[in-house]
Amino acid sequence: MFQRQLNLHNLLKNKSFFLFGPRATGKSFLIRHEFRDSAIVFDLLRSDLYLQLSAQPHQLESMIDAASNFEYVVVDEVQRVPMLLNEVHRLIETRNIKFLLTGSSARSLRQQHVNLLAGRAWEANLFPLVSTEIPDFDLMRYLQFGGLPAVYSSEKPAEELHAYVDTYLKEEIQAESLVRKIPSFARFLKLAALTSGNILNFSSVANDAGIPISTVREYYHILEDTFIGFLVPAWTKTMKRKAMSTAKFYLFDCGVKHTLSGVQSLEKTSDVYGRAFEHFIALELRAYLSYRRLRSPLSYWQSQQHQEVDFIVGDDIAIEVKSADKIHDKHLKGIRLLKQENICKKYMVISHDLIHRKEEGIDIIHWKYFLEKLWNDDLL
Repeated sequence: MFQRQLNLHNLLKNKSFFLFGPRATGKSFLIRHEFRDSAIVFDLLRSDLYLQLSAQPHQLESMIDAASNFEYVVVDEVQRVPMLLNEVHRLIETRNIKFLLTGSSARSLRQQHVNLLAGRAWEANLFPLVSTEIPDFDLMRYLQFGGLPAVYSSEKPAEELHAYVDTYLKEEIQAESLVRKIPSFARFLKLAALTSGNILNFSSVANDAGIPISTVREYYHILEDTFIGFLVPAWTKTMKRKAMSTAKFYLFDCGVKHTLSGVQSLEKTSDVYGRAFEHFIALELRAYLSYRRLRSPLSYWQSQQHQEVDFIVGDDIAIEVKSADKIHDKHLKGIRLLKQENICKKYMVISHDLIHRKEEGIDIIHWKYFLEKLWNDDLL
């Protein structure tokens, strides 16, 4: 069993919460594990309950009244019955009940313009497993197959991933009627995977997929709303060198990216490995900032002359990611240029280099040590 970083009891001490995240990240398991005896759980994947509450949302209150000895009320997959949120709103206001409302898609809630509780519930996210949650963490396995709990622990992770992708297309996209043309969306999804980690280029993806640019933009919004992808915005505060301003897009999991893009193996010296290693660090940083409830944005910097630093956390730490076993002078070019701006407080290069050292004020640090410091709260 994996010990997750997200603590639901701590979340709900003072406020109701929406808990969002992609399918199969472990939301339902975490709820069962943490709330064995302290919550009423309404699972809207149960057909009978779904039909009953769809027809009569007001019955939620009487169902709660029929229970006893509970601290919280959990509504799992709340996007299936969006009108329940009116009842939840009323019960928070009139009875001070604390709710945990989970979902794998915010899109259906937004599309129906339902009551999102007007600030009475905050938002949290559950992501795939991160390194500190996995005993005897295997980097190569993670880079190839990702961190979905059922995939990482499977004897046949590749088959699990293919089933996951099929389920996403059929249940999340087709069943929820998020797009009209599944074949077009499937072509787009492969291209989104192939270009994950790159600066967004809508026209290029539109040309390659054979669909209009407006459709490509809408499809990217769908990936964000179903938590399958996320944007890393450009950091544009440099004065000496004009920066690019277009965001990058990443898929939420290394294994899903490789399955969609057809990558079957990773060679440590390949460009694919290097991109996967950068992707992995992006996922760790994103999860850390979310789980610690930190407001520092995660961004990247690239000059118009294409000198780049992979990640910037707030205005505090600039991070360059290299998959090399030895860091040489050439690896420091981009971060040196950014350091000349004298804006960030720390500069570091994360790699496989085992010798931890500082060169010109830039920390060169092995990835294991970096992640240990990150999750021990020694960096931010």
